[in-house]
Amino acid sequence: MKKSVLTRYRVMAYTTGVLLVLLCLSMIAKYGLDVDGAADFTRVVAIAHGWLYVVYLIFAFDLGSKAKWPVGKQLWVLLAGTIPTAAFFVERRISHELEAEAADRAPAVAEA
Repeated sequence: MKKSVLTRYRVMAYTTGVLLVLLCLSMIAKYGLDVDGAADFTRVVAIAHGWLYVVYLIFAFDLGSKAKWPVGKQLWVLLAGTIPTAAFFVERRISHELEAEAADRAPAVAEA
């Protein structure tokens, strides 16, 4: 698997995670604190998160299919973009896992 597949997943995981946290904070400002301008900010962040989440789904599915993950793991990674802050933790775990697998394969390739 190419490193670029993991890199683009990581970028979208962070982007989706940040937008989801911003969306949660803006909704608190809009509904809980009744802050002026929060409605417009919430609308913009919600639209951006919605569209970029679709891109995240595509990249996460591509990564999972190339890594040959079981369906349960694939679903967890796909849903991580809908739970505030989960994308950060799932991305870190997946990155460490895939980088360790790549490091394990590297000596085998070098010996051949």
